[in-house]
Amino acid sequence: MKRICLIATGGTIACVPTENGLSPELSASQLVKLCGCESEELEISCTDLFSMDSSNIQPEEWCVIAEAVKSKVGVCDGVVLTHGTDTMAYTASMLSFMLMGVPIPVVLTGAQYPAVYPNSDGRRNLCDAVTAASTLSGGVYICFGGSVILGCRAVKTRTTSLNAFESINYPYIAIVTEGKCIPLHKPKSTYGFSFSTSIEPSVALVKIYPGMSPELLDSLRDIGIKGVVVEGFGLGGMHNFRRDHTESIRRLMAAGIPVVLTSQCLYEQSTPDIYEVSRSLSEIGVISARDMTTEAAITKLMWVLGRAHDIESVRRIMDTDIAGELSE
Repeated sequence: MKRICLIATGGTIACVPTENGLSPELSASQLVKLCGCESEELEISCTDLFSMDSSNIQPEEWCVIAEAVKSKVGVCDGVVLTHGTDTMAYTASMLSFMLMGVPIPVVLTGAQYPAVYPNSDGRRNLCDAVTAASTLSGGVYICFGGSVILGCRAVKTRTTSLNAFESINYPYIAIVTEGKCIPLHKPKSTYGFSFSTSIEPSVALVKIYPGMSPELLDSLRDIGIKGVVVEGFGLGGMHNFRRDHTESIRRLMAAGIPVVLTSQCLYEQSTPDIYEVSRSLSEIGVISARDMTTEAAITKLMWVLGRAHDIESVRRIMDTDIAGELSE
């Protein structure tokens, strides 16, 4: 018999109508009963952690969630974490690093519509996640709309559709259909289990747009920011005359603030080395996010800054694949 622990944090799946709108009030045990996930082959235990809209899930909650999951290692065969969809990809990415090499499957799921609604996707998603958590090898995953995605490769790409998440630059792990989890790709396991909630949340994410003032980047030095992720155009380009962002990034790096360059494009890798307009970024030492998602880049930078205290150390770890977030 498989032992699965369900940890509830709120989100749309747990919402019920109130006079002030939808509010996440269903407990983990109520969700299990409502969704009909129990079977003779499964033993499901329940933990209620939060009853929160995921828009309010922040680094403090990530640490609590990670501690809760860690407490289940060695106790159960898999963990299912119910979570709101809006920040689920951020949480899945951060847990991929905090729970590096976790030996049991940790499967996040939720819903676009409350489980109490007759047409809710939440009932299927929760049962699918339980099936995935009883089948998969160790790692952090998102199970949604019948698809299983590596946690640090998932991005929410739709606001209301039932297939809300996509796997970016990485194969889908599995599909769940008719109560069975069918594996498609097994992620490699490089590291043994290492747990840490030491992170630095003082990180900025800046999306470059035509005409953006370089002073916006310069201002980050004065407000306690410890690291920056910059979303450039295409492969990673940005203005280098009239409004010279390269010089602003040079000043950030000189101040000891690592800058990670990623792309505004969802798919394929970014690099500053191809075009003249961005070649100088490579010369000044900007760190390329390569094919990481923005969610993975921002959470990994927070995690790296919790253990590295100079730009070269940050560069080395950012350029090392920890949980499948980087292609070789």
